[in-house]
Formats: sequence, C-alpha cells, structure tokens
Amino acid sequence: MNTPRATRSRGFVTVLVVVYGIFALSATARSLVQILRDFSAAPVAYLLSLVAALTYIAAAVLLARRGGEDSPAALVLCSVELAGVVGVGLLTVLDPALFPDDTVWSRFGSGYGYVPLVLPMVAIAYLLHRRRRRTQGSRPEVDRATAPHDVA
Repeated sequence: MNTPRATRSRGFVTVLVVVYGIFALSATARSLVQILRDFSAAPVAYLLSLVAALTYIAAAVLLARRGGEDSPAALVLCSVELAGVVGVGLLTVLDPALFPDDTVWSRFGSGYGYVPLVLPMVAIAYLLHRRRRRTQGSRPEVDRATAPHDVA
C-alpha cells in the first residue's frame, strides 16, 4: 500500500521525468534540424545540443526506472549535465564568438527559461534526498531514553 509520502515522492519524480522528456524531445528536434540544415555553420554548438538531448533522454530513462532509486548512474549523469550547463553557459557568456549559434545550454539555458540550469539541480537534490531517506530507513531505531550515552 502506498503511503501519502510515497505517493508524493512518486508524483514528484513523475514531474521530473515528464520535464526531462519534454526537454529530450525539444533538444533532439532542435539539434537534428540544426545538424541537417546547416551543420557547417556551427558544428560544435549543434553537437552540444545533441549531447544535451542525449543527456535528457538518459536522465528521463534513469529517473523513470523506480524513481531513480539505487541509481548512482542517475546522480552521475545529472551531475555531468549540470557541469555541461555551467561550462557551456560560462563559455557562451565569456566568449560568445566560440559559439556562432546557440546550444540548449547557451547562457545557462536562457533560451529555455533557465530550466536546463535548474533541472539537474532539482534532480540531484531529489536523488540525494531519496538516498538519505533510504539510508536512514535502513538503520535500526535507537531508543534515546535507554541507549547508553557516550561520556566525553
């Protein structure tokens, strides 16, 4: 039987999966159109958009599988995604000439309402919270009133 807390948690990860899915579709469509239309204009930018799309697809799949539970891969992938957004974001702000056309992660995802920057942070926080709850739930309860106390 699902508890209200488990239902809320499942609902939250469902929202994460849906948002990742939407971004996977939009980034894939954008990168494929850019690559097929005029790859030579900005190959690095277009390939980075494809990398972002593949990252969103993988994150959606990993989070969908049991809510990302027991998935160190989901945590690593979201961390790499965040590093990509920050790295590309910094490069596009500090030296815009490096990217003649925008990527999904340009200017920290400003073309997508900064969701590409916020999304991996939310996913990482969720995954760490789930991990913390699992490890706390696996510890035996200690009765503080009868437990021996350490003497300093």
